Amino acid sequence: MSDFSDKVVLITGGTSGLGAAAAISLASQGAKVAITGRRQEQGEAVVARMQAAGGEGLFIRGDITLRANVEDMVARTVARFGRLDGAVNNAGIAGDPFHAVADMPDENWHAVINTNLTAVFMSMKFEIPAILASGGGAIVNIASILGLEGSDIGHSAYAAAKHGVIGLTRSAAVDYGQQRLRVNALCPGYCHSEMVDPYVEAEPELFVNIIARHSAMNRLGESQEVADAIEYLLSGKSSFVNGIALRLDGGPTTRLY
Repeated sequence: MSDFSDKVVLITGGTSGLGAAAAISLASQGAKVAITGRRQEQGEAVVARMQAAGGEGLFIRGDITLRANVEDMVARTVARFGRLDGAVNNAGIAGDPFHAVADMPDENWHAVINTNLTAVFMSMKFEIPAILASGGGAIVNIASILGLEGSDIGHSAYAAAKHGVIGLTRSAAVDYGQQRLRVNALCPGYCHSEMVDPYVEAEPELFVNIIARHSAMNRLGESQEVADAIEYLLSGKSSFVNGIALRLDGGPTTRLY
């Protein structure tokens, strides 16, 4: 377990799922954690859980696709806690899958790219100066296994956005690696979350096949398993890890027997 005492971390999309799990876990280790999201009640509930775990939390309501909201979330985090040591750019949407590329609705493409890629860029635009002003730190961008390969469920907008997140991450790692700022991407497979669970419940037979194709362990990942990987990439234990896309999916399934 890493020690995050007095470290300040900002997590976008922290009102549920992977973001909430990471926020609560970091808070339990002494971090001061600001989370963002659009849902006030859920955000306040996560803050209460952070406080119950022994940490200090702040919920900032906002929309990460709006530049002014993104600038405000960083400014409010620094105003409350005095610094920023790390960030987890986790907020995203699933979009509408099961469309071949030529059949992809324009509105779905733009919504997914704006939320899952452009908003990550905008978040980093304001997080980076704040972290550098604090003497350095780490950023973890949440990509996906679909950032490493093409989608087999008609999810090209999501795959394109997550490929873009990895390219953005690697570029930022080069830009700021000599300024004590590390930037890495985490690429989860299918994990229990607010994004995945409704699909699993609606199409259980389909997901039996999807999970079998995408995880050698043949199961969904747990939110805490993702939180543990986030903690590693934020902590000093990964001090020489920079610009990677860490796959977290239970292993490859390709075999010849």
